[in-house]
Amino acid sequence: MTFQFPDDSTIFGQSVRWRVHEEYLIWLTTVDMRGVPQPTPVWFWWDEAASNFLVYSLANARRLDVVRRNPQVALHFDGYGTGSGIIVFTAHADISPDEVPADQHPQYLAKYQHWMTSKFGSPEQFAAEYAVALRITPSKVRGSHF
Repeated sequence: MTFQFPDDSTIFGQSVRWRVHEEYLIWLTTVDMRGVPQPTPVWFWWDEAASNFLVYSLANARRLDVVRRNPQVALHFDGYGTGSGIIVFTAHADISPDEVPADQHPQYLAKYQHWMTSKFGSPEQFAAEYAVALRITPSKVRGSHF
């Protein structure tokens, strides 16, 4: 079943669609082996055709073991520092071993090339460190625009 955005005729629907395309950071929350939520800010690209998020992870990140055991995750955008504009996705995460590296994914590279260079030295260095791709498919979205 393909994820359906909220109705674009609503302010909330417009906000969700705008943020998945324009934001640079989203919080990925997994639940560790002890049942403790583990939120982590991540870079992402929204794949319109596949209706899912692409996230690259450190190869040794504990979240990968967690996702293998429990692929149910949440993604959320911040609240603009005011508690408004909250958007939360419940989702299913899959490790995507056949994904191209981050520095070879044209849309992801276009979105983050500047940060890859300024924070990691080059897109190639970022791709070497963040070598594991996750595809995160939302099932529901909730939130508010005010």
